[in-house]
Amino acid sequence: MGIIKEFREFAVKGNVMDLAVGVIIGAAFGKIVASLVEDVVMPLVGTLLGGFDFSALAVHIGSATVRYGKFVQTTVDFLIIAWAVFLAVKLFNRLKREAAAPAAPAAPPPPSRQETLLEEIRDLLRKRP
Repeated sequence: MGIIKEFREFAVKGNVMDLAVGVIIGAAFGKIVASLVEDVVMPLVGTLLGGFDFSALAVHIGSATVRYGKFVQTTVDFLIIAWAVFLAVKLFNRLKREAAAPAAPAAPPPPSRQETLLEEIRDLLRKRP
């Protein structure tokens, strides 16, 4: 019974839940970027190169087919995802630095009435011969 309790505590810890959410959102983001590259970016790049279709690029070696056009698309997917992650981490680090930046030191409070009187007495005693 103890191992089930330990597993439950582990599975519902904040870090594990955050990781699970990150993986799910990352997978969804990967699909969006893959669609962006496959359906928007690569057709535009192909059009700029004179109607070139990257997905059809392949080399036949014996009975094997090497689809390097698909590799080009996957590489563009990776670069877009890497750039987006880089920007997100950069933003996160900047926000973290701003939150951790020390606030300007507060001005010291004015001396109390008692302190002021004691300072005046001290100054009068120093003036005595």
